[in-house]
Amino acid sequence: MTNKEKNIPAPNKNSRKILWRCLKYLKPYWLMTTGVYLAVLVINVVNIAQPQFIRRIIDNGIYGKDISVLNLSVAALLGITLIKGIVIYFQGSWTEYASQSVAYDLRNEIQAKLNCLSFAFHDRMETGQILSRAIQDVERIRFLTGRAILRIVESLVLMVSTAAVLIWMNPKLGLMVMLIIPLISYSGYSYGRKFRPLSVKIQNQLGKLTARVEQNLLGAQVVKGFAQEDAEIERFAQQNEIWFNQSALAARMESINVPLLDLIANLGTVLILWYGGTLVLQGELSLGELVAFTTYLSQLVRPLRLLGRVIPALAIAASAGERIFGILDDESIIHDNPDAQPFVITSGHVCFENVAFGYEDDHPVVENITFEALPGQVVALLGATGSGKSTIINLITRFYDPQAGRITIDGMDIRDIPLRDLRRQIGIVLQDTRLFAASIRENIAFGKPEASEDEIVAAARQAQAHDFIMEMSDGYDALVGERGITLSGGQKQRIAIARTLLTDPRILILDDATSSVDTQTEQLIQQALQQLMEGKTTFIIAHRLSTVRRADLILLLENGRILAHGTHAELIHSSDLYYEVYQHQLRPEERAGLEVVR
Repeated sequence: MTNKEKNIPAPNKNSRKILWRCLKYLKPYWLMTTGVYLAVLVINVVNIAQPQFIRRIIDNGIYGKDISVLNLSVAALLGITLIKGIVIYFQGSWTEYASQSVAYDLRNEIQAKLNCLSFAFHDRMETGQILSRAIQDVERIRFLTGRAILRIVESLVLMVSTAAVLIWMNPKLGLMVMLIIPLISYSGYSYGRKFRPLSVKIQNQLGKLTARVEQNLLGAQVVKGFAQEDAEIERFAQQNEIWFNQSALAARMESINVPLLDLIANLGTVLILWYGGTLVLQGELSLGELVAFTTYLSQLVRPLRLLGRVIPALAIAASAGERIFGILDDESIIHDNPDAQPFVITSGHVCFENVAFGYEDDHPVVENITFEALPGQVVALLGATGSGKSTIINLITRFYDPQAGRITIDGMDIRDIPLRDLRRQIGIVLQDTRLFAASIRENIAFGKPEASEDEIVAAARQAQAHDFIMEMSDGYDALVGERGITLSGGQKQRIAIARTLLTDPRILILDDATSSVDTQTEQLIQQALQQLMEGKTTFIIAHRLSTVRRADLILLLENGRILAHGTHAELIHSSDLYYEVYQHQLRPEERAGLEVVR
């Protein structure tokens, strides 16, 4: 045993519970699964009967020179072989359908869970790990609930029945055969005990590889822009080498186990032929019985060998199930209050009362945030990167919950509003515009799938997107590349704005919504947004003077605290910090010759 093998941890004590939980996914398909295992009994009866027909053919037909016995036995052997073939066909079809259904249900359950989990889960979980669990691990569970368990049951049934027949035919010879079973069983158990924890490492490492590929694909432009191709290739090669070494270790373990099982099985065969041949020569056993005996022996050895190959599949499935259930059992820290009632935002009156929050418990991002946004007001959030602007936006939408204080809308604590009601009435245009690989029409109608063509076009017109859409060869049916790669930054933002306009939200959140468009397009968009914001409370993360000037309330943030608040006209005279931000960040945007008198 190598040093690496010695360092493999002991298997998880919950393996059997995990496997049993995986098998419970077959419950909706119990009728088909029952048919599969009834077929096991039929096939086993045929397997037990075949050597007896062979014995009869040799002893009574050939040596007995009875042509009728020979013909009838051969015909019967052909008949039961045909029956076995038909039963195997249906067994295979039903097994595959049931196991594929389990995979189908698991993938749907994982997808539903991922959509329900809070942002905190995605903050700590790599995308590659999630993809690995949703694809490779589910496939391993599919194999477990299909072929793997079926082969184990078939093998055990065949082993027990074959062993019973061997002892019935000749107790001495049968007991000699039984000597090899403990050896093969222990070898398989020992192998599975070592292989399972190693398979967990291999699967986790595969998730890291997937994450590395995904990051390189998403960041291809950045990688090339900074000429880091060689560095990224080296980083991937390092992770790939770890996976290769782990997989090579698993292969070495298997290359030892399989020949060992074959050696034990072949030694048993040699012993049976020697001792059985002696009994034939002594007249204690007929030739037909010896041939039947060796046939039974091959039937006994085959499932033992198969178990040696399937046991690793159980180990892999247990580790795969552990990873999958790690997602399914994760509790979202953001969830509906059990007493939450349907809620309609009528005025959009938003209040923050001594709110504090940190993505890590001991590192607060915002502290003592208190302000009031009246219905229809435009609130501009101004401050340097990391000052807490995006965090305030995330708290309004309940992507996260405050750790202290509370947030109310129309007097109702947002934790008492159903998440679906809350988020459906808040429109968001994110700074990092996300479009889907679908048509422009589907992207605009994402928040309102039932929208009519006229509504979609009207939203696009308001967002100043209709003209460039119609310039495309397929118009609204034009496909957007992955992550909107076929569109410019300004075009993507206008599609995102149209998507928000279509939902007609009561509260509007614009995360630097016009940062990627030219001045002329921004003016047109601002006109549309001004009409949209009538009667709606709007929060804007501000980087432009035009945004700040028209805000009813400006919140100047620094290090997670509100240091000043008021209108532009008020703050320019009352806050030295705001005046400094104005001079260094906002002032250069103004046309030359305009001065502000303090």
